[in-house]
Amino acid sequence: MNDDKPAGPELQLTLDDATRSLRASLVPDAQVPRIDPFWVRDRLADAGFSEMKVRTDGVRSLLAHYNAGKAVSDLEIADCVDAALQVLVSPDALEARLTIAPPQGGRAATKAEVLEQLSLKGIHEGVLVDEINRAIADGQARELVIARGREAIAGDDGVLECLLPEIRARVPNVRACGRTDYRDLGEIQVVCAGDALMRRHPPTPGTPGVDVLGKPIAPRAGKDTRFASNLTGVRSADDDPDLLVAAIDGQPLQVRGGMMVEPVFTVDTVNMATGNIRYDGAVRVRGDVKAGMSIHASGDIEIGGVVEPATLESGGSIVVKSGVLGGIGQKDSNSHCIRCTGSFSAIYAQQARIEAGDSIFIDDLAMKCELTAANHIRLGLNRRGQVIGGLLRATLSIHARTLGAPNRIRTELEIGTDPALAGALQASTQARDSKESELLEMGKLLSFSDRYPDRIAPAVRLRAEQTAAALSADIEALRGEEVQLRQRLSLAQHARVNAERAIHDGVVVRMAESSLRIHGERGPTTVRLADQNLAVFALEDDSHLDDER
Repeated sequence: MNDDKPAGPELQLTLDDATRSLRASLVPDAQVPRIDPFWVRDRLADAGFSEMKVRTDGVRSLLAHYNAGKAVSDLEIADCVDAALQVLVSPDALEARLTIAPPQGGRAATKAEVLEQLSLKGIHEGVLVDEINRAIADGQARELVIARGREAIAGDDGVLECLLPEIRARVPNVRACGRTDYRDLGEIQVVCAGDALMRRHPPTPGTPGVDVLGKPIAPRAGKDTRFASNLTGVRSADDDPDLLVAAIDGQPLQVRGGMMVEPVFTVDTVNMATGNIRYDGAVRVRGDVKAGMSIHASGDIEIGGVVEPATLESGGSIVVKSGVLGGIGQKDSNSHCIRCTGSFSAIYAQQARIEAGDSIFIDDLAMKCELTAANHIRLGLNRRGQVIGGLLRATLSIHARTLGAPNRIRTELEIGTDPALAGALQASTQARDSKESELLEMGKLLSFSDRYPDRIAPAVRLRAEQTAAALSADIEALRGEEVQLRQRLSLAQHARVNAERAIHDGVVVRMAESSLRIHGERGPTTVRLADQNLAVFALEDDSHLDDER
């Protein structure tokens, strides 16, 4: 018995140097009537031609002829293919990428060829030689970065740096998270004429870049920021126009575009002897404000003692170091009110009507009061922090340690509604549209001046440029205002009532059309919207509030 297999047909392979193709000749063998592609592949490997690029049609013809019993002579079945390389430059000319298709029986790519391609394309900046060497060693690459330019670095915008350690800002204080920033509003800070208030840092031009072709890339210069033109009580330093100093003694207040100083009027007590006070600036009262008196101030008001049933109106914030005794329930209760565009702070309030354009902070007790705040109402920092009776309204949150009392006194809380916000947003949008229309007209005038410089007087062009710059600054400020207003409207949807310790029976919470009455006494509690209705939940962990304060 003979176990030897037939040797099979002999495939003769010849490499044509001229055409760099592999030719095959094959005579049919009766002992092996059929062959397949795997047989051909093995013969090529045995002969050392496995790296060549096989011609599929040639191999198919070889198999068809042999399997039909026909001889094959000088049939091209494979080719020698050299490595192919391509260098592409990115659209911004900051990168050059290399792709190398590996050879198939031909020559491998060389470093010299890559460098030649770079030279032909004019690439000579930021060439990464190590990456080229790695690609050549690997014999292949796919969009490998082999040259990288330097991007231009934009300049820093100009900024206004406050030089005072603590300064009160006359803007609503709304945190992105919607939480209350409970802080002691402090005393009225006073500066003297000549004190440094704020420094203007001009914008930087930026750092130029360069692309892989060696062309420079101009950076974007930072936006300039200048002191507003309507600041009062301040001036530029004589030897430094970028330094803002106090022109008078008074209270410094940070505003958009800089800082202003308001004069401070100080009095021991407001009573029948002093008369009512109406002052364009800040007012400081060391003692009490007696019943029936009034204070109207464009700036902050600070009261060192007690406010009896009286009227306080402030264009800034109001700080009462002691408490407020209002007149709700009395015959002339409507004639007494406390209003401020900023925040209000006091130790306690009883039967008082208080309205704040920002937030209301009462440390101890609010009893039978009407409190209205555009942002937050918060009770309790170092003392009881309890609300008993009355009506409290706040757009974003009402937060107290205890809400209501065990005797079920009716205490009404309203959150999440402030029609003034929507109106302010509409007014800001309309004002921006108007200024954008004016800016468009100024742009047309300046474009006409560019085309026909002899038809527009230089003085007219200068005024147009100044007007356009002022309009652009106003438009940017209005856009920022609109962003803040939209943020506040969004936060209003997440408004809530928090009771750190307890909320009693008799407390009613309202939000738009939804109303919820608390039944029974509850411990730490949050009331907020859930599925379009108010619902009661366990108080969320507010342990990190101390960090925010």
